[in-house]
Amino acid sequence: MKLALIPLLTGLIAGISMAVQGSFNTVLSKVIGLLEANFVVHIIGTIVILVLLLCRLGHGDLTRAGEAPWFAYLGGLLSVVILFTVMVSISKLGVAVATTAIIVGQVSTALLIDHFGLFGLRSIPFTWWKLMGLAFLAVGTKLMLN
Repeated sequence: MKLALIPLLTGLIAGISMAVQGSFNTVLSKVIGLLEANFVVHIIGTIVILVLLLCRLGHGDLTRAGEAPWFAYLGGLLSVVILFTVMVSISKLGVAVATTAIIVGQVSTALLIDHFGLFGLRSIPFTWWKLMGLAFLAVGTKLMLN
């Protein structure tokens, strides 16, 4: 197996960012409320992206937005669901347990998406090794609860 160091490091940064972001958002939600925090976070994100686009840091073409399949736009809806559920789970379980449960959910879903090549993505076959890895993640989640 060829080690893809840059994508692995990128994933690691994403994981670190998600745990820190979830913590920040949870703190904000305790002060102003869950939906209100979700709103503020999305407004700030929108402003940051707008500034980056105005600085011409994007390399895409917004005029092609109509060419994307309809379901590609559900990411915005899921972003609201993700932020809300992360804030709820962290506030009730703590960052470590909530993040572990989130990872189990992500990996379970990712295995299905990969195996079936859903949403036009490349199909990556499911293996028993992957099932064993998922089982270890689930056991790890249970152990984190103790």
